[in-house]
Amino acid sequence: MPKLSGNKGEWSEIYAFLRLLEIKKLYAADAELNKKDDMFYNIINIIRTEPVGKLEFRINRTEDTITVFNTSDSTELLTLPCSEFKNAADRLYCEIIETNASAFALPDTEEFLDTLNIGVLKAKSTDKADIRIKIHDINTGYEAVQGFSIKSRLGSPSTLVNAGKTTNFVFEVTGNIDDAVVQEFNTCSKKFKDRFKVLDRNGCDISYDSMENDVFESNLQLIDGDLPKICGYMLKEYYSSGVNTVANSLESLNVHNPIGYDLSKGHPFYEYKFKKFLAECALGMLPSKVWDGTADATGGYIIVREDGEVLCYHLFNRNEFETYLINNTKFETASTSRHEFGSIYKDNGKYYIKLNLQVRFIK
Repeated sequence: MPKLSGNKGEWSEIYAFLRLLEIKKLYAADAELNKKDDMFYNIINIIRTEPVGKLEFRINRTEDTITVFNTSDSTELLTLPCSEFKNAADRLYCEIIETNASAFALPDTEEFLDTLNIGVLKAKSTDKADIRIKIHDINTGYEAVQGFSIKSRLGSPSTLVNAGKTTNFVFEVTGNIDDAVVQEFNTCSKKFKDRFKVLDRNGCDISYDSMENDVFESNLQLIDGDLPKICGYMLKEYYSSGVNTVANSLESLNVHNPIGYDLSKGHPFYEYKFKKFLAECALGMLPSKVWDGTADATGGYIIVREDGEVLCYHLFNRNEFETYLINNTKFETASTSRHEFGSIYKDNGKYYIKLNLQVRFIK
């Protein structure tokens, strides 16, 4: 009986692992996710923490083989030709793209993984690094083990910032607000655009007040002191007018300039601050966990493209990585009941509403 079951994203982590061992190189991507044939990092080995111990999958270029070494007890487990990893990766790619199931087992792939002593599909949820690779930079001679986060485009778009009560932003409702307007707002259509029309019709507005979670607020302030307000303005526009892509939201911020920056010289204040936020979320920052500015995914991001190509945004090329994040993310509405947001409430004689932040990749 199969022991491993996962969704397309989780199986994609195994696919990336197998494919990278076959091609022995980690190719870079440009800001549009095109492969840069002249920019790559040679892979020395890939490291996985498994139930049997810490395994190193060492690439032997002269013999075109992979040796599995258990560093926990310094034993060599087996050596296989790279062609077996290619065959396994080809088969797994076809299985992932052909299935419509949300979670599924793949007995043939699991049998090969058993041979390799692999017993888990993915890294711990608290670890932003889905894969750890020792790479060699041919330009500098630099060698190091680096962690990479893996995102797959083979299944449903994945989230970059996961919703939770920790990602609620608090706004004060201002203007001609009273209990009757609150009742009309809270019982209106589930569409937030319709609800905000109620406020507009009654001469009301909302203004950013605070964040529900102090830890997430401090994390944002560590990146930039204005980030909580900037996120607040972007959320207000998303929920009230439906502007959902990050790129369009940033364009609107530049037009309205709610913080009052001096934009006359062309400084991209809003884009710069928000893309730093997205990058840090991608590389290690979690809303509920105190963040000290350290990236867990020290290498960067690996993306499994729709055609099966495995490409990376290394932190040596952070500009292209950040541009990719800006152009390929959007805001999304999570469950209002689960995360307790979206309704106006009264507190100490004032009216407030919580709006939730969730960011997902467009594809």
